[in-house]
Amino acid sequence: MSMLSPNRLGFAIAFALLCSCSSTPPATSNSTSPTQAPTPVVAAQAKSTASSPADTPARHESFSAWQSDFRRLALAQGISVATLDAALTGLEPDPGVIAADSSQPEFTRPVWEYLDGAVSASRVKRGQQLQSEHAVTLSAIEQRYAVDAQVLLAVWGMESAFGHNIGNKSVIRSLASLAYAGRRANFWQEQLLAALRILDAGDISARGMIGSWAGAMGQTQFMPTTFASHAVDFDGDGRRDIWNSASDALGSAAHYLQASGWQAGKPWGFQVALPDNFDYALADTGIRKTYAQWYALGIKGTPQGLAPDDRGYLLLPAGHRGPAFLVFGNFNSILKYNNSTSYALAIGLLSDAIRGQQLALQWPRGDKPLSRHERIELQEQLSRLGFDPGIADGIIGANTRRAVRGFQQHLGWPADGYPTPQLLTELRKR
Repeated sequence: MSMLSPNRLGFAIAFALLCSCSSTPPATSNSTSPTQAPTPVVAAQAKSTASSPADTPARHESFSAWQSDFRRLALAQGISVATLDAALTGLEPDPGVIAADSSQPEFTRPVWEYLDGAVSASRVKRGQQLQSEHAVTLSAIEQRYAVDAQVLLAVWGMESAFGHNIGNKSVIRSLASLAYAGRRANFWQEQLLAALRILDAGDISARGMIGSWAGAMGQTQFMPTTFASHAVDFDGDGRRDIWNSASDALGSAAHYLQASGWQAGKPWGFQVALPDNFDYALADTGIRKTYAQWYALGIKGTPQGLAPDDRGYLLLPAGHRGPAFLVFGNFNSILKYNNSTSYALAIGLLSDAIRGQQLALQWPRGDKPLSRHERIELQEQLSRLGFDPGIADGIIGANTRRAVRGFQQHLGWPADGYPTPQLLTELRKR
């Protein structure tokens, strides 16, 4: 979902732990866990930080009072009276959107279940069909933005099922509801102003501006601020219409990835085999080595397009008993679209599958994922023993993984930073 990494944020954390989606709604964790699935409602992601006092909404006694204040602000920022009248007249807050913003899921799906759906045989087949149907457009986009067609198809498939599921919420109503009563009023207000500018520009009508509950829009699920900076009119009809034009949607996604540092001809990453007695503590996003250095450590894979001095890090999305991947710069570009490791991995694997590459991924499917309450307890227990996981929020980010790794080393276990029920049991014993 564009704006979550990407993603973390109420319901966006809920789905951020479940599925996929460019401007990330507010994050609340220290980083996205490799086992978290992304937020499906926010694709090409604008940066956001944890809530602060400045983000606390100014409390209004009524929605109409909020609307009056917002209208004055929008007029002062150049939004036309006609646009405001069309967008705000008769508008009421959506209680479902407000509830979604504050919800917290108790259980999350493990990464392999998320990837089973993300890289399904039917999605791969449809992506290959569309690759043929849109060959001319995809070739033109590749020439202009130097982003692989298969990666764009993967983004298209993940964000909206290739344009078939773009959401059915009024973006204006959703963003107004969140700006009025959401947990980060300033963030949502900024998105609402950007959405109104899109209406002012004539790219879409207020009725046609539909999307997710969090305001992610169109076939590529861009947030309004991401649309403003990266949407393009690729079909040349005078409008940036990511809702109804596949050319505009794919061109906009390519423009975003290009701006995020995409390197033409380079892989996002690839599966690798690790040697016996490997030091799993090296599987850390903060430890970046050249491919030559990883190779010297005994890691083996079949890279295409990599140079020996290309730097990447080792990813173990299900711990040391699951598959291992070396990921490089283009993986980080995907993370800028949606800041979820599971999402970026899904885009990479789906794009490879559309190319015809297949991997036999052996996941520890018997593992039981920790519930949210168990993840919070894990963090509290780690903190009690002096392994600092950061805030006990139930989100397994970089700080928590580092703390888990420290405790695993204390136990003499493989230090992969992957939390399990067995690890929580050991913590309870102490």
